Amino acid sequence: MPDSRASIERLFEHAPDSLLVALVDGKVAGAVIAAWDGWRGAVYRLAVLPSHRRRGLALTLVRAGEERLRALGAPRISALVGRGNEPAERFWVAAGYARDESVGRFVRNL
Repeated sequence: MPDSRASIERLFEHAPDSLLVALVDGKVAGAVIAAWDGWRGAVYRLAVLPSHRRRGLALTLVRAGEERLRALGAPRISALVGRGNEPAERFWVAAGYARDESVGRFVRNL
């Protein structure tokens, strides 16, 4: 389900500092959400413009998200990655994340 404008506005109301944005020449080139619920950190919605990929921007965003979550007290971070997205899976492994085969994700739209 794609994000709606309303969902992004709720993010800004609830935890505006969880959205990290990378600017290149004053324009948005990438973003990630690094959220903390008091128990575990989560990193999701990592995106970098195709014209800015393969330059380290995604890893810079992820590391900034990790620092934010570490400062908040998160002992562990989960990265939400679409199954079968091989480039994304390779990225997360290269960034030092391990696939957790023991956990399945169940969702329900409200």
